[in-house]
Amino acid sequence: MTTADYVALALFVLLWAAHNWIISSARFFNRTSLTLAMNERRREWIYNSLRRDLKMIDTQILSGLQNGTGFFASTSIFAIGSCFALLGATDKVNAFFSDLPFIINGGRTAFEIKVAGLACLFGYAFFKFGWAYRLFNYCTILFGSLPMLADAELDPVRAERAAERVIRMNVIAARNFNAGLRAIFLSIGYLGWFLSPYVFIVTTVFIIIVLIRRQFFSDARLAIMDIDVP
Repeated sequence: MTTADYVALALFVLLWAAHNWIISSARFFNRTSLTLAMNERRREWIYNSLRRDLKMIDTQILSGLQNGTGFFASTSIFAIGSCFALLGATDKVNAFFSDLPFIINGGRTAFEIKVAGLACLFGYAFFKFGWAYRLFNYCTILFGSLPMLADAELDPVRAERAAERVIRMNVIAARNFNAGLRAIFLSIGYLGWFLSPYVFIVTTVFIIIVLIRRQFFSDARLAIMDIDVP
């Protein structure tokens, strides 16, 4: 492990933390992030459901959110297993990298540290996805406690409180899901470290730029904003 390796790793962690902070609690170039804008659409969805007696559509949406979270949790487990399998083939992989040009090979110990870091990254993603899966399950239960249309009209305050509970749980579940998804995306940049710390810096910055663009300058963000609506 060289000084460049430690600098690249520190930059990776710093950019990851800064990205999380920007999209969750700040504005970027006076723009709201896609994540925060989507939270408002979640609120609209739950309040619209109060005006429906038949909520099969809503339960299907919740089921889709939970199933998608379960898929990524399973993927993270497979990725962790692959990392352990890679540790078992350290000598072969290390010999392969030694023969490649333009690659800084730090030796067996450095390679094992990098693989262990990658396993920790996928482990973090798994815990986020696993917790999000459980929270979406809680959200489904809270959604089932929403009053029917007639009861909501009789006691709107109670109905709004029930809706707010569902909204808060849904937003927290989505926050954990997004955190796991960011870890998966950043793992692509992390792979650059196996080539050299300089490639690691470039791939990390590139992934962060892509994620920032998707959050603040993408067509997906424009699609859910209340601007330029015909």
